[in-house]
Amino acid sequence: MNQRHVTLRQFRYFVAVAESGSVASASRMLSIAQSALTKSLLELEAELGGPLFLRSPRGMTLTPQGHRFLAGARKVIGSVADALRLQAADEAAGISGVLAIGVTSLVAGYYLSELFSRFRRACPAVEVYVTEDSPRFLEHLLINGELDLAIMVSNALGEPQAMVAETLTRSQNRVWLPSNHALTAQHEVTLAEAAGCDQIVLDADRIDELMKGVWARHQLKPRVILRTSSLEAVRSLVGAGAGIAVLPDFLYRPWTLDAEHVEVRRLRDELPTVDVGLVWRRGSGLKPAASEFIDLAREQARPRRA
Repeated sequence: MNQRHVTLRQFRYFVAVAESGSVASASRMLSIAQSALTKSLLELEAELGGPLFLRSPRGMTLTPQGHRFLAGARKVIGSVADALRLQAADEAAGISGVLAIGVTSLVAGYYLSELFSRFRRACPAVEVYVTEDSPRFLEHLLINGELDLAIMVSNALGEPQAMVAETLTRSQNRVWLPSNHALTAQHEVTLAEAAGCDQIVLDADRIDELMKGVWARHQLKPRVILRTSSLEAVRSLVGAGAGIAVLPDFLYRPWTLDAEHVEVRRLRDELPTVDVGLVWRRGSGLKPAASEFIDLAREQARPRRA
């Protein structure tokens, strides 16, 4: 029997297409060109001696051979991932020192707790200190070398030229509405429709700055009746019918007490995302503990990106 030469990259590309059902979706998920992905699949099928997919205008479906190969491909990828995790765990356990992390109050409750716990388990010898403050002050601390890195809204930095920012997750903006609002009858809301309603504005983590740019580009001037740094206040006021809010998805939690009074709708207009990510000073030279924290953050972010 001839020896087959299949690369781990081909396994990953194949699984991505099999799970997403199309080359276009898989290429976006993997951040590679569709042509490169198609070429890899054709080479894989040639190596295996048969088609793995049935191709149609509606997408890609697995052949019987494709289904069998998918089970094996997942085992291979899983085994490699397990081996890498074991090696990384051995290396991380030997890391010591101090790690200073900055976080904004809005982001802390949504991204820090799980990541902090995982890091403490992976690097028990590292002393971790967390500073919670405003984005502006955290950038000041990063530039001065008083923080190793920060978790914050990463696409609204005050001094982006001085920072390295790595996005962990991107969140679309949605319209938050009282459950009895007339716009809840629609599946989507335009920016113009939203601008015609009284606004409750969350003035935190530069989210308001991002939205000010959006309103200006669309030449809209919504009537703001309240600016607040409290997300709970926004939820309560929207739920009480005082106004509406335009906020990123990661802040919406349907299990909160106000959820039955607040509904969300997509915006028909394209808006920039609100990106949450890791930020550190450009050229700072990351210490081993910071590099390990970044690796764990990347691993935790993968399911959110998928």
